[in-house]
Amino acid sequence: MSSPDAAYVFEPAPVPTLPVSGSQALFPVHRIYCVGRNFAEHAIEMGHDPGREPPFFFQKNPDTLVPAGADFPYPPETSDVHHEIEMVVALGSGGDNIALDKALDCVFGYAVGLDMTRRDLQAEAKKLGRPWEVGKAFENSAPCGPIHPVANVGHPAYGAIWLTVNGELRQNGDLDQMIWKVPEMIAYLSRLFTLKPGDLIFSGTPAGVGAIVRGDVMVAHVDGVDEVTFKVS
Repeated sequence: MSSPDAAYVFEPAPVPTLPVSGSQALFPVHRIYCVGRNFAEHAIEMGHDPGREPPFFFQKNPDTLVPAGADFPYPPETSDVHHEIEMVVALGSGGDNIALDKALDCVFGYAVGLDMTRRDLQAEAKKLGRPWEVGKAFENSAPCGPIHPVANVGHPAYGAIWLTVNGELRQNGDLDQMIWKVPEMIAYLSRLFTLKPGDLIFSGTPAGVGAIVRGDVMVAHVDGVDEVTFKVS
């Protein structure tokens, strides 16, 4: 720990935040966890067994967030960027080894997000047995709408989750199709990491992921939570 009188060698980066719906308050983001292959049909389309194997997670950096209303800039070094709509779980408290029946008590609210993926770079990393960061954790890879508090939206466990590109339906599923439900994800993650207030969990995407190009308009919807729009620039 630094002393109170210590000076930074340069100005630290601002804390990444998301707006809270119906409030002037901001939600400070600590970490972003993403669960992989949490919808059976998506697991199949990616060439994997859809069985209930233990969940696995990867991370995006908090400063990769893109707020609703801003464009998603097409990233460099790729020619195959895919959309993945997800319901985002925002934690207001955390801990280690959280009991399953206490997991939802940690949730502050929910949002609609996109796990944008440089699929060609991810596929190359998979083939070589390397980590996925170049495919998943690039700049602006986590567009996300405002956080809607539990007091306003409850804990959505079922309802449509879909995404259109230029008005064409691409992804369409239901929250109840998630292999690992929100309490299970929180409890499992808390055995691997110390969860903190401000953590986000991208909870998985339904089938239909596909490529986008500059000029496309993506509309992402989760019943009972929100609908957000991002243009590809």
